[in-house]
Amino acid sequence: MALRMWASSTANALKLSSSSKTHLSPSFSLSRCFSTVLDGLKYASSHEWVKHEGSVATVGITDHAQDHLGEVVFVDLPESGSSVSQGKSFGAVESVKATSDINSPISGEIVEVNPQLKESPGLINSSPYEGGWMIKVKPSNPGELDSLLGPKEYTKFCEEEDAAH
Repeated sequence: MALRMWASSTANALKLSSSSKTHLSPSFSLSRCFSTVLDGLKYASSHEWVKHEGSVATVGITDHAQDHLGEVVFVDLPESGSSVSQGKSFGAVESVKATSDINSPISGEIVEVNPQLKESPGLINSSPYEGGWMIKVKPSNPGELDSLLGPKEYTKFCEEEDAAH
């Protein structure tokens, strides 16, 4: 019961709701390390997520990644119209702890960049799956999504990675 109450308060604190602008699923699961992993997304082992809807895929970094980075203070993202390739860097996040590359989980053309991150990079910490999204991509090879991890596989991957450190 206490865990259910904690999960509910955590979901509220993370502002997970069905009224989000990006229409992400409000259902989620918590791994043992208590990072939020959403159902309906695909995940890269480099800790980026992708939500494919119609002809556009939204990309950002996971709750697990932002938690390990700490407070994000700067985000370097490409311009709309640029191309991204699966597994290749498309930008960087700078936190109080480190600067890390952001790799694209899919290939394609960037059709939109989150304009809010320039002024409010902390959205990546407070709302990694909603307000903290980074780019929207028109996938050139939607089949690449099949090579990504589902929520259960990503949760297990994070648990194993954390146990190894």
